[in-house]
Amino acid sequence: MRLMLSFFRSYRGPTLLMLLALLLSGLAEGVGLSALLPLLNIALGSGRVTGEASAPPSGYEQVVLDALGGLGIAITLGNMLLIVLAGVFLKSLFLLVAQRQVGYTAAQVGTDLRLQMLRAVLRSRWEYFLHQPAGKLTNALATEAERSSQSFVHGATAITFLIQSLIYGSIAFALSWRASLVAIVAGAIVIGLSHFLVRITRRAGRKQTRMLTSLVGNLTDILQSVKPIKAMAREERADQVLAEDTRQLNRALRRQVLASALLDSAQELMFAIFICLGIYVALEVYQMELPKVMVLVVALGRAFSFLGKVQKQYQKLMQGESAYWAMLDSIAEASGAAEASGGADPAPLAEGIAFSGVGFAYDERHPVFDGLNLEIPAGSLTTLVGPSGTGKTTLVDLTIGLLQPSYGEVCIDGTALATLDARAWRRQIGYVPQDTVLLHATILQNVTLDDPALSREDAAQALRDAGAWEFVTATPLGMDTVVGERGGKLSGGQRQRIVIARALINRPRLLILDEATSALDPASEQAVRQTMEQLKGQLTILAISHNRAMIDAADRVYRLQDGRAERDGLA
Repeated sequence: MRLMLSFFRSYRGPTLLMLLALLLSGLAEGVGLSALLPLLNIALGSGRVTGEASAPPSGYEQVVLDALGGLGIAITLGNMLLIVLAGVFLKSLFLLVAQRQVGYTAAQVGTDLRLQMLRAVLRSRWEYFLHQPAGKLTNALATEAERSSQSFVHGATAITFLIQSLIYGSIAFALSWRASLVAIVAGAIVIGLSHFLVRITRRAGRKQTRMLTSLVGNLTDILQSVKPIKAMAREERADQVLAEDTRQLNRALRRQVLASALLDSAQELMFAIFICLGIYVALEVYQMELPKVMVLVVALGRAFSFLGKVQKQYQKLMQGESAYWAMLDSIAEASGAAEASGGADPAPLAEGIAFSGVGFAYDERHPVFDGLNLEIPAGSLTTLVGPSGTGKTTLVDLTIGLLQPSYGEVCIDGTALATLDARAWRRQIGYVPQDTVLLHATILQNVTLDDPALSREDAAQALRDAGAWEFVTATPLGMDTVVGERGGKLSGGQRQRIVIARALINRPRLLILDEATSALDPASEQAVRQTMEQLKGQLTILAISHNRAMIDAADRVYRLQDGRAERDGLA
């Protein structure tokens, strides 16, 4: 029950309320059951309630009769039935309160885990993020969080059944501790013998967690590459990868189902045997009266029934336990890779950016930069060119502060970036990626991303600065025009300028174009070039591009090769 203790520590208030409601529900059920004994005596015509001579009542029965007498409740058929109904009503009411609390807390468990995972990943270092499969995060948010919240439900339900089992067991014990002891010891043996099925379920649950992570990860990778896979007729290979993961997952699920079915069938038979044993001992060995035996049968039957349900819910809890611990491990791992926070506030980029003797390597054997020196004057357009793999995007990541140099310094207005507040520096940056990702929403929403701090006037100014205002106003709805799935209603150049407007709306001091014009036709490329020339002087622009238009517009062109940067005479 280590998992439930972890939940209780995290959600003390809701858990205590749930336990209180469950306890009151169990007590109410016990009161209703206790009224059955005098009720059966009435129904069977026992002299104990009619005043005729009969065997003296047992200890528990006498307690019930004394309690009723103390409350001034006459032992009549109507009164006993009302007590039974009141017990059932109160039990249902408190159980509803408890189950409502369980549902709300389970939903909160899933929500908190998802938010913790997202925040930990978003705050992690870029190097850590690069090494995480997209499918792992997808599986954690979609599957592991849900299985974790369901584990809380199963654990809380197990506690519900345990409390009810204890209430019924206590009543049975009070009626005849000898007969109850025989049945309870036998029932404990059943629980112990069947516990190996729970262990099978736990192992299957761990394998299910591993295989789901692998399956979702591979599926995500394949879906992102589905066009080249189909273009090269490699569907069979993709099918083999997913089929193997699916077969492994299927085997784990089959073991879970088999263990659950065996637990159901074995418990029902063995509990029935031991209840019959308890009845035999009560009637033949201890010569108990029939009304008392009937209540004892009900109490023992319900106690064993709930005890069996406890183990079944515990078995389900074990199925999802591995998902919860796996998610906590992922959150802890991402939190341990968090970016360093704090530092001085950066200058407003009045002088420029300088790389001084910078070295960087993703691994020791393959250095990307070795003594890189480069200057990006403020207010200029600087373009980076060079063969693929020479570090153009890496240089941008170093400029942003996503990566840290192995040696040397990146300076902002003469101050080392490593000493500055990285997040404050990034707030001065507008970034335009190679892939223009637009939402299936309006132009306004795509530019502002629904930031309440940004107005329509801010969006309109950003669109003007990006050279997009003319075609936006030409549409029937202007900024309220829906761009379609991934911006399909716009041309490539129009989509690119919407993305540039998105980057400009927060009035950055540095605009980065990461091969943003590589997929544009010549006309769209010229339009973006004109936009960049208009922006020069207002802000600093750093562009990665192989297109002639961006090279011609640049104040400086650096060619990256062999770990160094050289001024190119193309500008």
